[in-house]
Amino acid sequence: MFKTELHEDRAFKALSIAVIAVSDTRTLETDTGGALLKSLLEADGHSCFERQVVRDDIQLIRAAVQSYVAHPHVDVILTTGGTGFSGRDVTPEAVEPLFDKRMEGFSVLFHQYSSTTVGTSSLQSRATAGLIGTTFVFCLPGSRGACRDAWEGILTHQLDYRHKPCNFVELMPRLSER
Repeated sequence: MFKTELHEDRAFKALSIAVIAVSDTRTLETDTGGALLKSLLEADGHSCFERQVVRDDIQLIRAAVQSYVAHPHVDVILTTGGTGFSGRDVTPEAVEPLFDKRMEGFSVLFHQYSSTTVGTSSLQSRATAGLIGTTFVFCLPGSRGACRDAWEGILTHQLDYRHKPCNFVELMPRLSER
């Protein structure tokens, strides 16, 4: 569906990625979406800096995201869960005000890709992404399928320095330019 090209002449650059599952009902042991993301990112050669579960609470979500943004070894934050329409789904409300730059295209591409696997049910996600300081943040739905769609359809390519025509990794050294 999406055209990608891998330049094997470029060296892979492993990123340090934090995974936050947002849920009132899951624990680290029962969080299948976060576990899948950890597995996928590590299979691609990245490292999972840390994985945690945070309750569906705006202040707790913000605090977790901000703690990773402040950590010098975290390049990317993936949240999973809390992007739906129920009363407790508040991840976008918690994270979007923190964005220095919104990544409008992520939501568009996620919905495009996700619609090939779940059809119109993709509408039930408010997946979002942006940049906070020099840290990329992607807020994904909590289901394993949505996590897989986001990783395999978008993130595996954009978080790989060898991906062409462009990728986020090659932008990282320039993110703090003013």
